[in-house]
Amino acid sequence: MSGTLPGDPLPEGAPPGGRRALAVWGIGVSVYFVAVIFRTSLGVAGLDAADRFDVGASALSTFSILQLLVYAGMQIPVGLLVDRLGTKKVLGIGVVLFTAGQLGFAFSPSYGMALASRALLGCGDAMTFISVLRLGTRWFPARRGPLVAQMAGLAGMAGNLVSTLVLSRLLHGIGWTAAFAGSAVAGLVVFVLLLLFLEDHPEGQGPAPVPHQGAAYVRRQIAASWREPGTRLGLWVHFTTQFPAMVFLLLWGMPFLVEAQGLSRATAGELLTLVVLSNMAFGLVYGQVIARHHGARLPLALGTVGATAVLWAATLVYPADTAPMWLLVVLCAVLGACGPASMIGFDFARPANPPERQGTASGITNMGGFVASMTTLFAVGVLLDATGDDYAVAFSSVFVLQALGVTQILRLRRRAVRRERERSVASRVSSVHVPV
Repeated sequence: MSGTLPGDPLPEGAPPGGRRALAVWGIGVSVYFVAVIFRTSLGVAGLDAADRFDVGASALSTFSILQLLVYAGMQIPVGLLVDRLGTKKVLGIGVVLFTAGQLGFAFSPSYGMALASRALLGCGDAMTFISVLRLGTRWFPARRGPLVAQMAGLAGMAGNLVSTLVLSRLLHGIGWTAAFAGSAVAGLVVFVLLLLFLEDHPEGQGPAPVPHQGAAYVRRQIAASWREPGTRLGLWVHFTTQFPAMVFLLLWGMPFLVEAQGLSRATAGELLTLVVLSNMAFGLVYGQVIARHHGARLPLALGTVGATAVLWAATLVYPADTAPMWLLVVLCAVLGACGPASMIGFDFARPANPPERQGTASGITNMGGFVASMTTLFAVGVLLDATGDDYAVAFSSVFVLQALGVTQILRLRRRAVRRERERSVASRVSSVHVPV
């Protein structure tokens, strides 16, 4: 599978996909869908959280920073767990943890308890996406990989949409505790579905059992994945593309639009919804384009970074006190491309690694965007407090991380593509049978 490119014939024994695959994969995706609802719930409750716990910008950003810190720190361990234990067990643990975190956040009487709840939520959330990617590689042929990954990301953004449209209304309609505790019921529902119907792989196509081999085996898995240029390129693509939209949706978009741009909460919520809808549309387009034209991966990723940088700069330096609505609309539409562009990182890591390292490689890749998001969330909070809520200065930190990421992408791109072609040729040669 690791050497198969779009357009290659389906290798013997490869997972065939089909309705059964869609049903099983759909259960895994539903778990990720709920995890994203819980992850992004703070994005629509940021101002309410500041009032509830009586904290400033830096302390408010700590909620999301801690959540992402736990998420990013768990990626490699989770990847190793998925490779060893399989998808069902890891997803089950994840559901229990993120549901407990959401319930804890609902009933937290203090800032410290709320922080602990978000950390628990981040731990469970960390176990979902890599598991869903692994589930896709076990149930669908490799040539469907880019589209399957983008569709998983699309389901995540649907969760973000639910958070933006539904949870925000519940929050202001029935109150903090009822809204967050009520949403936790979704975690119980997907847990039951997972226990009853999810399977790690099609019958007869499971990987050979991996015996416990201790710390040395873990180090070898990580080192072998990291040595592949495709894994490192995937990490930097994810790092550079994901974080602008993540920071905007996860915490700072609502305060920026309300406090800096003078919009009402309702209008700001509509713009956040636009980011999510745009993300879903770009996800469909990017998945189809990459599945048909593998060479479009880097142009799409770098084009998204460039467009995001231009629109952010135009918004922040606009000569009037506030940017016009048309510019904010365009900015939010372009931010919607960040999520689908970040999925391209997995399209570099996946063909660079054999099946037994897919979870580990995905974990390394998935760290990128969340490390960047965590760094930016912290920088924006500190700069807002230091400058008296000057959002133009605070959001300028975006450009620093984009410059770093683009530099690394350009440094690694040729080696990664050359290595991928070598693996593809070797896979084709090994599959040729000479008649006797």
